[in-house]
Amino acid sequence: MKTPYSFDQDCFAAQVTERFSALEPGEESGVVVAVAGRIMLSRPQGKLAFSSLRDSTGSIQLFALSSLTEDFEDFTKCSLGDWVGARGEVVRTKRGELSVKVASWVLLAEARRGFGDKWHGVSDVETRYRQREVDLWANEESRQRLLRRSELVRRLRERLWALGFEEVETPILNPIPGGAAARPFVTHHNALDTDFYLRIAPELYLKRLVVGGFERVFELGRLFRNEGISPRHNPEFTTVEAYVAYFDYIALMAMVEELCNGVIADVCGTTTIEYQGETLDFAAPWRRATMAELTSEQLGEEVSVHSDRERLVELLAAAGGRAADPSWGTGKLLNELFELVAESTLVQPTFVLDHPAEISPLARRHRDDPLLVERFEAFVYGRELINGFSELIDPDDQRLRFEEQALAHAAGDDEAMLIDEEYLRALEHGLPPTAGFGLGIDRLAMLVTDAANIREVIAFPTLKPLAP
Repeated sequence: MKTPYSFDQDCFAAQVTERFSALEPGEESGVVVAVAGRIMLSRPQGKLAFSSLRDSTGSIQLFALSSLTEDFEDFTKCSLGDWVGARGEVVRTKRGELSVKVASWVLLAEARRGFGDKWHGVSDVETRYRQREVDLWANEESRQRLLRRSELVRRLRERLWALGFEEVETPILNPIPGGAAARPFVTHHNALDTDFYLRIAPELYLKRLVVGGFERVFELGRLFRNEGISPRHNPEFTTVEAYVAYFDYIALMAMVEELCNGVIADVCGTTTIEYQGETLDFAAPWRRATMAELTSEQLGEEVSVHSDRERLVELLAAAGGRAADPSWGTGKLLNELFELVAESTLVQPTFVLDHPAEISPLARRHRDDPLLVERFEAFVYGRELINGFSELIDPDDQRLRFEEQALAHAAGDDEAMLIDEEYLRALEHGLPPTAGFGLGIDRLAMLVTDAANIREVIAFPTLKPLAP
């Protein structure tokens, strides 16, 4: 059968259900609608045929009669999965089923590959992620997760716009990987005969826009890091990064807190949600504690960046951490201890404050302790969700930090940054006091959809290609 180039759909399944819910059994509406979707169930019964049609909003029954429906015999032969467009009067059958009594119909697309028992749910994880189009029809939960993620992104944008932020786009192909400590993907530009890197963060470009006069700016988009895959990590992922002129990290924390719990309330209807059996309360204020305080709590011994280095090495070994590298200072060791003993204990939303300067090359030094920076990370359910800080605005200090990173890179640390002369030049034009944050969209989507694995909230997660 030749399929048409278009179909004049004028009503969705959910609209039919809403508009005609008051029809009584056996009652006819006198209203003709045109609906379209997939055939999910087919029950020919002699001179009658019933089919379930599902579109993006829900399902509606199609009711066909041999005395009324054009090409009735062909209609009864439709396969599960076929896309069909149908026109007819909205009625409620004597058995009480709201239906479209089909006068005419057209096959819009044939399902040449049968879905088989997949209509009843796909449980095989490999099939679900590789054939997401099948998963979305077979598992309503998968569909709802992606719809909720879409709403999350929309609400987040709306709240940022309401706060006066301008949305921008910065390059994905970067001549120098920067803005975060991560291993980049490398690609080659043939016309320029130059290697470029898929961006690991848009931070440096966004701060250059602040230098250029964008006092509140954000970007929501994809980042790429050539690292491992886990239930919390995908090589390409989505974040929102935002920068506010004249803020420090204290003011930024208050804004981020309200932004985050506002978006969760928008999507979930409440700031208290259930996640993997835990009740999480995002209502302000979130707990605030320094990295040193939280680590000391778990160790039962006070530690900080001012602790004896050898003692920190001993504590790390006793806690089962990886062997300390000779190049690590007390700041790196403190961070290793925090990640090992304290991070997983942070179930309720918690701001971890005042990180070591040694591990924070883009953050401004703490006003009370030069070995620390004014930085926070928000943890929920033992996972980092947000990273933010008072931005380093001194070009001389930034150059020193870049040089330290470049030395580490030369020594074999492929996650360390390089010196970005264009960014340093921008800082010399003057960056006002500024604070910025990055929020992981995928991880926030995991929370609001109760998904244990990040792949559940990414439409097409990264998978190893199948052998041809």
